[in-house]
Amino acid sequence: MATTTRKVKGKTYQTFLLRRNYREGGKVKHETVGNISHLPPQLIELIRRGLRGETIAPASELFEIKRSLPHGHVSAVLGTIANTGLEEMLASRPSRERTLVTAMIAERLINPDSKLATARHFAGDTAASSLSAILGVEEADADDLYGAMDWLYNRKDAIETKLAAKHLSEGALILYDGSSSYYTGTTCPLAKFGKDSHTGFPQINYGLLCNKEGCPVAVEIMEGNIGDAKALGRHIEKVRSRFGLRRVILVGDRGSITSARISKEIKPAQGMDWITALRAPAIQELAAQGLIQPSLFDERDMAEIKSPDYPGERLMVCRNPFLAQERTRKREDLLRATEKELAKIAAAVGRSSRRLNGSAAIGMRIGKVIGHYKMKKHFILSITDDSFSYQRDNRAIEAEAALDGIYVIRTSVGAEVLSGEETVARYKDLAFVERAFRCLKTVDLHVRPIYHRLPERVTAHIFLCVPAYYIEWHMRRALAPLLFEDEEKEYARTLRASVVAPAVRSPAAEEKAWKRKTAEGMPVHSFRTLLQDLATLARNRVSPGGAGAAEFFMLTSPTPLQKRMFELLGVKLAV
Repeated sequence: MATTTRKVKGKTYQTFLLRRNYREGGKVKHETVGNISHLPPQLIELIRRGLRGETIAPASELFEIKRSLPHGHVSAVLGTIANTGLEEMLASRPSRERTLVTAMIAERLINPDSKLATARHFAGDTAASSLSAILGVEEADADDLYGAMDWLYNRKDAIETKLAAKHLSEGALILYDGSSSYYTGTTCPLAKFGKDSHTGFPQINYGLLCNKEGCPVAVEIMEGNIGDAKALGRHIEKVRSRFGLRRVILVGDRGSITSARISKEIKPAQGMDWITALRAPAIQELAAQGLIQPSLFDERDMAEIKSPDYPGERLMVCRNPFLAQERTRKREDLLRATEKELAKIAAAVGRSSRRLNGSAAIGMRIGKVIGHYKMKKHFILSITDDSFSYQRDNRAIEAEAALDGIYVIRTSVGAEVLSGEETVARYKDLAFVERAFRCLKTVDLHVRPIYHRLPERVTAHIFLCVPAYYIEWHMRRALAPLLFEDEEKEYARTLRASVVAPAVRSPAAEEKAWKRKTAEGMPVHSFRTLLQDLATLARNRVSPGGAGAAEFFMLTSPTPLQKRMFELLGVKLAV
């Protein structure tokens, strides 16, 4: 093949000619067989190499892909673990147990499952992703994972102390809330019937401690019959003795920070303030004393009051008209549903055949209805052995309706530290902990089902989900531009009429939600679907066809969306 180059009017032209040489009469002659200049450069190069005598074979014969595993989500999660320094918080020195726990934390985000199934996900021949190969835990079995959980259980206090040192400080605002998960077995001592038990199963309770932004710091696992308030007591001791914090502001709901807990444990701890809310009976008592009146809300939807029943405390009375409308609607629906069932009982008592009689039998039927709808306080009931009648207690209904939409925030924090509006806003920050529970229990990490029987293993299992959520929390913050998240929350707060009014989203967030596109034109995702998209980026084990050639790993090319995710996470895509 011959190549000629010529310039015409400042432009360079190349010509590729196929030529053959032959002798004729003792002379060497040249013949042009064809002009291949119109062919693509790569095809011209293949022809050149073929004419040189090189063997040209299909790529499928030169290379063989031995295994292809989902990898992008693994690289993103492990990169975030490295960026946050989580492994060093698990243990300062590398060890087999630390590596196994890291693998289980990552797997909890990628593919949450039982420890037996997780061991199968790690096994070399049945690996569900590249995670086990990268961390070198392909040979780990279920017993190895249980041993690592026991190691994690023994290090729980030390890990929480390191998390607190990183995310809490003197004067910090600490968010606390409790939740529970039901347990379908019968052998775990932690599983007890409690106030949240449903479907006939016992439950296991746990209380989560977060910093003011919702970053998880510590968790306390308890028997199912121990309430949130008692769990908070354990956290208070932890904050003061183990974390070494003397000045903090605890924020908890009305079921966690109770009057009894305040007087017995919080007040005696000097430097510990709190923000909580009053229960309905306490609000009714304030209204009966004339401290809560409609005139408080003539100009604003929030007013600060004082009460001798709460010495040294501030009370922020708030009225949300949207909440009032919802409570009015819900009460009316419950009243009608209760009346419908009570009418059936009255008909059964008054029918001529197979009638329901006897005050005890009638009362049992009524009790089931009243207990289900919790409307006993709003009805006047009259029961005899052969009659039953009912009517609404309008006075009780009107008294309750007068307080619809009203809630009271109670705090020991002085006005020089937090204004009334700031205090209410900090109480509403408990939504961060509620979000953590949604991720832990249902959306992403799936605490349930709990397969373990030993209390130490159950504790380790639930605690394992906390560092997993810790990684998810950091990833969600970084990936916010690609999620249905409001990236301008501070600006959105300025758009609200008041701190009591329902939250609003910024115009940018509304546009993102409406268009389902980011400002860059990329599709908006949930956190789970982003991980699923990353999983399509595969790690391929390639074997060259030549004898003795070493195998190597090669990644599929990332899509623009996947490249953007790694940029936002600040993680380098590694093979």
